[in-house]
Amino acid sequence: MAALLAHGGRDGALAQMGWFFTKAALLTIGGAHAVLPYVYQGAVEHYGWLTPPQMIDGLALGETTPGPLIVGVAFVGFVGGRTSALFGPEALFLAGAAAAAVVTFFTFLPSFVFILLGGPLVETTHGELRFTAPLTAITAAVVGVIVNLALFFAWHVLWPEAAGGHFDWISALIGVAAGVALFRFKVGIIPVILACGAAGLALRLAGLGG
Repeated sequence: MAALLAHGGRDGALAQMGWFFTKAALLTIGGAHAVLPYVYQGAVEHYGWLTPPQMIDGLALGETTPGPLIVGVAFVGFVGGRTSALFGPEALFLAGAAAAAVVTFFTFLPSFVFILLGGPLVETTHGELRFTAPLTAITAAVVGVIVNLALFFAWHVLWPEAAGGHFDWISALIGVAAGVALFRFKVGIIPVILACGAAGLALRLAGLGG
């Protein structure tokens, strides 16, 4: 962080990303779904590193992988760094790569510190009510956050134009078909994701998708 502050000052994009994603790392209790809405608010609404459609693309990309948080934050960093042209217009890829590296480092640094320093302490708390009761409350809160994220996805995907434009009926149909395949016919998640991606690509190439 000292090096980033020396490079661009407190208002530099890399220093801001480092500090913001350090705070985001402290909110990851419950997994990536607990922190992604916070990342959206900071990256899009506060700092303006990405546009809402770009962020939705990043979230969707992350959800197709086993590690949604790492993919999501790396995407935010890369696009934010590239958009900010940190090293000038002739080095956009380098700017994106540097920002992605900074974001990934500061997102996971607190986690590794907690694991290495607090792991032995956590092991001694198993079965103690004073520790398990707060975790139960946190679990309940995380479920609410996940529901919020699902509604957030639906709002921005079904009404893509600033979350208030025309209704995207094609995305709605794909979503309904995916739900029927998952819950009614018990199709595996990976085949459903691949099929939805293929359908979206085909519709896009046909000029029907958004």
